[in-house]
Amino acid sequence: MPDLVKNADKDWNLNPQKDEYLFRDIPEYADLLTGWKRHLELDQRFHNSDFFKTQTGILKQLILPGLQAGPVKPFFLAHIGLELILDHLLLTHLIVDTDHFYHQLSAAHTSSLTGFLRLAHLPDQSRFDKFLNDFISSRYLFSYEKIENITYALNRICMRLWKDPFTEAQLAALTVNLEQFKVLLEKDFLSIFEQLDLELSGNKI
Repeated sequence: MPDLVKNADKDWNLNPQKDEYLFRDIPEYADLLTGWKRHLELDQRFHNSDFFKTQTGILKQLILPGLQAGPVKPFFLAHIGLELILDHLLLTHLIVDTDHFYHQLSAAHTSSLTGFLRLAHLPDQSRFDKFLNDFISSRYLFSYEKIENITYALNRICMRLWKDPFTEAQLAALTVNLEQFKVLLEKDFLSIFEQLDLELSGNKI
């Protein structure tokens, strides 16, 4: 949910965890807050992990020759690229059931979620609702099963920050680099999920 809110509008900065007392009396709100906090903790642990630092370093070196010209920062691209390749591997190894994911997400779009976001001071509920409904109906995660679609997604993300981030030649090279990286990562990609699961199970919020 923190990511969905941020994707709906990059300027929205909700921090319900700073006002926990607002959510304690309604079980559904308390559960949503627990999930929100767990997501933030997971993000922090992942981005501080040796796995993240090592793998973004590897991907950065692969893509660096193709980024000598242009505005895109190699570390930024490696950061997002690693996360999308992990998504790709979870999908192609059938560890995540994409149909089930969208079913669960649709079922979670309830009046309780609306109430939670209201208390969290969401600026525009109707705008968020439209974004979430579009996100669910597009079933975009299915596209991550193909590496070239990850290149497309990275290009779209970079277009939010830079005008004309890549040339066609750079995009073609990026697809090759991502495929090379996927082969390297595939051997041990589950280790980070196992590590984080172990850490979180020993440090429940």
